[in-house]
Amino acid sequence: MDWDEATRYFRMYLEGERDVSPHTRRNYLSDLVQFRNFLEEGGAGSSGEDPLRVEAAAIRSFLNSLYRKKSAKTTIGRKIASLRSFFGLLRRRGYVRVNPAELIQAPRADRKLPVVLPVEEMLQVLNVEFAPDVFGLRDRAALELLYSTGVRVGELVKLDVEDIDFSQGLIKILGKGRKERIVPAGDPALAALREYLKERPALFRKGRDMPKGNPVFLGKSGKRITTRSIARMVVKYVEAGGIHRRISPHKLRHTFATHLLDSGADLRVIQELLGHESLSTTQRYTSVSAARLMEVYDKAHPKAGEDKE
Repeated sequence: MDWDEATRYFRMYLEGERDVSPHTRRNYLSDLVQFRNFLEEGGAGSSGEDPLRVEAAAIRSFLNSLYRKKSAKTTIGRKIASLRSFFGLLRRRGYVRVNPAELIQAPRADRKLPVVLPVEEMLQVLNVEFAPDVFGLRDRAALELLYSTGVRVGELVKLDVEDIDFSQGLIKILGKGRKERIVPAGDPALAALREYLKERPALFRKGRDMPKGNPVFLGKSGKRITTRSIARMVVKYVEAGGIHRRISPHKLRHTFATHLLDSGADLRVIQELLGHESLSTTQRYTSVSAARLMEVYDKAHPKAGEDKE
């Protein structure tokens, strides 16, 4: 098995078994190509012609080159994860005896608090004036749903009409690894969806059948909307709401989780709603809530600003 064959094999695995997002797939494959180029350029004292003979020392040499270039810790961590996944696949299929990346330690990333919008700013975004047409209805429904459910943008674009149970206010979400979960949606989001779906046929292209899977959100082409289009949509309406910060769909997910936690929701319930496998992933929102609590305290308490001895 040469590098070209191994890369195709890895791509099929990511698309099929792992069902990762297109963004993650591009990053993993790009990391693998970068590692291959490093080896072929003699970076580890090897021609790099055989992916089945790579040793841990070669991976460490590759990582050292990244440290010398001052690559971000998060970037280096992802590249380790990419190589660990690639060689892990080869080991499980019997092509190699050991995974040379398995014991490589990722650098401890600097812990940053998730960026969230305060409640009043989130409401500013949702209360902007949307265009009185099908696109305005679509955009409003998408934004309401992102904030109401905390779904990932990739999960939003995969949503089909049949996934929505209006009678019970529940939505079936196809998450990472094709795992399904059921999340509730608030009345404003459901009402916005109803209004949009009434006008959605106007987005179907003439002479074409309904897009495969009956997607909820359609683009101008009449096909399922893309994650990039949703990202542009979020930026557009955040700016229209008078908020001068770069906000992505994922930051709306952070906002959803933090607002629930601030209102007293149980952490494990939030974990279930977000589709996190590990509670530790959800626990970072407790840091956000604590930071916001201290900010409010410092502003409101008359003695908060005094020196403490």
